[in-house]
Amino acid sequence: MDIYVAAVVIYLVFLASIAVYKMRSVKTQDDFMVAGRKTTALYLAGTLVCTWVGSGTLFGGAGLAFRVGLSELWFSAGAWTGICIIYFLAHRVRRISEYTMSDILEKRYNAAARIMGTTAVIIAYMTIAGYQFRGAGRLLNILTGIDPLWGGAIACGVVILFTVVAGLVSIISVDLFNGIVMVVGVLVALPLAISAVGTEQVAALPAQQFEVFGGHNWVWVMGVFFPTFFLLLGESSMYQKFFAAKDESTARRAVVGMIIGVVVIETAISLLAIVGSAKYATLAPFALADGTIDKAATETIILQMARFDLPPVAGVLLICAAVAIILSTANTFLMVPSTNITRDIYQRFINPNVSEVKIVMFQRFWIVALGILAFVLANFFKSILDMAFTAYAMVGAGITPALLAAFLWKRVTVAGGVASIASGMGVTLLITIANFVLAEPVIETDYIILPAAAASIIALFLVSLVTAPSPVEKWKPFMENMKM
Repeated sequence: MDIYVAAVVIYLVFLASIAVYKMRSVKTQDDFMVAGRKTTALYLAGTLVCTWVGSGTLFGGAGLAFRVGLSELWFSAGAWTGICIIYFLAHRVRRISEYTMSDILEKRYNAAARIMGTTAVIIAYMTIAGYQFRGAGRLLNILTGIDPLWGGAIACGVVILFTVVAGLVSIISVDLFNGIVMVVGVLVALPLAISAVGTEQVAALPAQQFEVFGGHNWVWVMGVFFPTFFLLLGESSMYQKFFAAKDESTARRAVVGMIIGVVVIETAISLLAIVGSAKYATLAPFALADGTIDKAATETIILQMARFDLPPVAGVLLICAAVAIILSTANTFLMVPSTNITRDIYQRFINPNVSEVKIVMFQRFWIVALGILAFVLANFFKSILDMAFTAYAMVGAGITPALLAAFLWKRVTVAGGVASIASGMGVTLLITIANFVLAEPVIETDYIILPAAAASIIALFLVSLVTAPSPVEKWKPFMENMKM
C-alpha cells in the first residue's frame, strides 16, 4: 500500500471513530436531525464550510479555472455574496426552530409548497451527492488505478455508512477536523505547486488567465455567478444546520467563520488549478489530439498535482483535504433529503405519531436508498460541472425566491410562493430533459439558471400582486424583530 492510499485509509478510520463515538448520544429525532440543537459557533462554522466546499469546487470549479483562469472566481463569488446576505437572516432562521427548509415553506405558504420544496431538494441533492461519488471515483482511480465507476461505488458505501451511524451530530463533529484539513491542505499546496511547476512557466500563461472577465461577456458572468448565488440562499442543509445551533447569536457568528473559510479555500483551489494548467494544458489527458481541452479531464487537476507534482507530505495532506471535501459534502447531501422524506412526507402526512426510535430507523433506511439512487444518477451526466449547474438551478430557481420572500416581503401570498416554486422547478426540469433528449442542447447548463430564476421571480411577484394579501399570522413569525 503506497503512502497516499495509507493516508486516506488512516484518515477515514480516524473520522469513523469520531462518528461511532458520537453514535452513543443519538437517542431522539432532535439528536439525529438537528444535533440536539446544541452546536457551538466553531463547530457550526466548520460544518457550514464543509457543506459548501464539495466536489463542485474541487472538480467542477477547478476544471473551470484550468480552462478560463481567474474569471472562474465569478462562479465562487456567487456563493460569497449569498453568504453575506445569509448573515442577516441566520438568527431569524434559528428563531423559528423547525427541522427543515420545507417546514419553513409550509409555515409561510401551505402543504403544496412543502411537497414541491421537498421534491426539489431530493432531486437536486441526490444529484449533488452523486457527483461527490463520481469525484471520489476519480480520486481512487488516480491513487490506485481502479475503474472510476468501482471507485465511486466504494465511496458511495463509505458515505452511506458514515451518515447512517449518527446522523447530523456525527457530520458536525467530523466536519471541524475536515475544515481544518481543507484549509491547511490547500494553503500548503499552493506555494509548493508554483515551485514545482516553475514561476517562469506560470508567468508564461496567457494574460487572459488572470483577467477579471477572462475574455467573457456579462451573460457568461451571470450564467456562472447566479447558480451558486441562488443555491446558497436556498441551501436546505444550511438552514437545517442553523436549526442545530444552540442559539440565534451562535448561528450568526458561524456565518462569519463560514465566509472566511469558503473564500480562502475556493480562491486557493482556483489558483492551484491555474498553476496546474501552466504545466498540463498541452499534455494528455488534458489536451485532446485536435488541440482542444478535455473538459472532464481538467476536473481532476487538483488530484493530479497532489499525486505527481507535490512533495509526498504536501501531496498526502492535499489528498486528505480532497477526501474531507468529498466526504463532508456527500454526508450532508444524503442527510438533508432523507430528513425531508422522513419529516416532510412520512411524519407530516403518513404517520404523525411515529415513535422517536422508528423515525430514526426510517430515516436511516432512506439514507441508504438515496445513496444508491444518487450513485446511479451520477452516470447520466457528462461532467461534474454540468451536474452542479443543474442541481444549483433546481434549488436556486425552484426554492430560493419563495424562501427569501418569506423572510423579506410581507406582501408575498400563498399562491405567489407556490407559483414561484412550480415555475422554477418546471423550467429547470424541462430544459434538463430537453437537453438529454435532443441532439443539441436547448440551453447550455452554464446558463440554465437564467430562464429558470427569471420564471420563478416573475411568477412570485405577478401572482402575489394579483391575489389577496396573506393574513398577519402567516407573515408575522418571519417579520418579528427584523433587526439587521
